[in-house]
Amino acid sequence: MIKCEHPQYKTKPKYICKESDGCSERKSPGVQDEWMENGDVSLYDDTRAGVLMVFFRELKAADAGTYRCGVNVSHYTEIFTELQLNIKHDATFVTKSAHLGEEVSISCKISEGYEVHFCKEDDNHICQNISSSKVTQMSGSSERNEERVFTVSISNVSVRDAGVYWCGAETRDTYLTFISLTTKIQFNLIMAPVVSHEGESAEIICPYDSIYKSKPKSLCKGKCSTGDRNTLSETVREEKETKTDRLTLNDNVTASVFTGTITGLTAEDAGKYWCAVTLETDLNYLYTHLMVIMNEELNLTKYEGDDVSIQCKHHDEDRKSFCKAHEASMCVKDGDSLETIRDDRFSFSDEASTGVFTVNITDLREEDSGIYWCGAPVIMKVNLEVRKRASDRIIISCVCVTLLLIGASILLLYKLGYIKTRDQRSSTDRTEMGGGEASHTTSDYENIRDVRQHLVPETEETVLYSTVTHPADSSDPHDALYSTVQLPTNPSDGLLYATVHFQKHKESLSDAKVTLNNEELYCHYTTVSPRVSLS
Repeated sequence: MIKCEHPQYKTKPKYICKESDGCSERKSPGVQDEWMENGDVSLYDDTRAGVLMVFFRELKAADAGTYRCGVNVSHYTEIFTELQLNIKHDATFVTKSAHLGEEVSISCKISEGYEVHFCKEDDNHICQNISSSKVTQMSGSSERNEERVFTVSISNVSVRDAGVYWCGAETRDTYLTFISLTTKIQFNLIMAPVVSHEGESAEIICPYDSIYKSKPKSLCKGKCSTGDRNTLSETVREEKETKTDRLTLNDNVTASVFTGTITGLTAEDAGKYWCAVTLETDLNYLYTHLMVIMNEELNLTKYEGDDVSIQCKHHDEDRKSFCKAHEASMCVKDGDSLETIRDDRFSFSDEASTGVFTVNITDLREEDSGIYWCGAPVIMKVNLEVRKRASDRIIISCVCVTLLLIGASILLLYKLGYIKTRDQRSSTDRTEMGGGEASHTTSDYENIRDVRQHLVPETEETVLYSTVTHPADSSDPHDALYSTVQLPTNPSDGLLYATVHFQKHKESLSDAKVTLNNEELYCHYTTVSPRVSLS
């Protein structure tokens, strides 16, 4: 772009011509204060600033040379400034993409000693300065002594921000500004992917700038500007509906949105769709991906330690999706590439010519079980189950049984120990009788009952002996607790024994004898306990 300043002749007509051609062909706007095209050159005569702006599009080697940028003062007088246009082949082309509402950063390299110029093409392909309100950051950093890297950040991008940007160096003279635009940036907007199942319908929503309400809009599989548009492509006019076999377009000018509905989805319908506005050419700056989930699923059963290979289809070199999730919609935000999987056990190989890539998983683990989604934009559901091996299950079962047996043994030993301890305590408690205590070697009789049926009515149960404790030294014949125990031959007699003789011990003070009278019908003694010494 060239700016020729003639501040003293603001309203005078201005022109540009190539001096090597003898200025035989002068290019002038013809109309002031308006961009006009003249071949491959666009011109704007700004009468308020007295500046002629000349924009060269798609420079060629033949455009190099010396030019005059002048003003017609009168029919006989003109004033001009000479400039030299050199053509370099160092232009770069960059494509940037971002989702609606995100922030995008655009960088370019500028030689030291030059000012940076950043602009955006309008609908007439004229590069205009961008609004400063959209730029959140403009910064430059020295990468080498002869170059700077300049970065522009645009926040909260919208449909108005999509398009072609240029970045270059600007030099100024007294009445001449020369801008060399060397970096072209194609900035596209990405909408969230549309996910639907095979045989169902899908709805693609395309927002657009409100200034294009009256312009035709198109939804195309592949770029709308190509001559061989896909059959799933259609154009809609303002507030009208256009319908083909399976595609219907509706334009809602109030909401500045047009919608495409595709019915009876197949695997062939999956892919990238562009939303375009038709001016002199189609503006293709907004696209989305239609993801079709196939009805056929892949079910795999493997064992821990095994390897598995899964083949996935893809139609786009840049989109190879493999994701573990309950729903496919969680995986397909612009495609989750395999490079995002941070596990060395996962790898993939690509057979580009066949449209298939293979995911390899080694050393499978039980936690690898789950639902996977592979392929793009045609998605296949993979159900992977990783089981433990039979030998592992047997070992685990044996360990469990062993632990149960050990637990049961410990519980049984505890129970037996508890019973033994309780019996010892009961024996000890019975030694306390009648105000004195007997030695543990002394015998006790307690609650001995006749278990035979009584023949005498309304009588209580006859006492026998419920506990008999032998002396500690059973070898001593003198330690016998009783000499005679005779059960009556006739149960009605009631008396269980006639005489109980307590043998004295050597340490006894005197002979003692206890005689129970047989004339008593019943024995009323429930406990008979000999003491250590008898008085």
